[in-house]
Amino acid sequence: MSEQQDKVRLDKWLWAARFFKTRALAKNAIEGGKVHYDGQRCKVSKMVEQGATLTIRQGFDEKEVVVEAVSDQRRGAPQAQLLYSETPASIKRRMDDSERRKIMRASSLIPDHKPNKKERRDMRRFESKQEY
Repeated sequence: MSEQQDKVRLDKWLWAARFFKTRALAKNAIEGGKVHYDGQRCKVSKMVEQGATLTIRQGFDEKEVVVEAVSDQRRGAPQAQLLYSETPASIKRRMDDSERRKIMRASSLIPDHKPNKKERRDMRRFESKQEY
């Protein structure tokens, strides 16, 4: 590895590791507090070092990864996955959260479609009967 590749900005590394499609999205996530470097909020220009722990929140998921290699070039997904490894605790937590969301979605009272005309009438009729 050259001297240049030993020091890479956090936003550039997140982009190269394919966590974000653009550096601008990576920058916004870092500034928004969605990325923590060794448990601390950090700046976009933070230099990434091998062995550092990153916590990355994307949507409902939160990944905890360890930096395995440093690169500033975006390559294919198989090469990008070599730049980091996700901790086993993080994988288990994400799977548990995913299962919990599936169960909540299945058991919730939220309809899976927009009400049609008859259903809207029935809802209005029901709501008017509930008023005292």
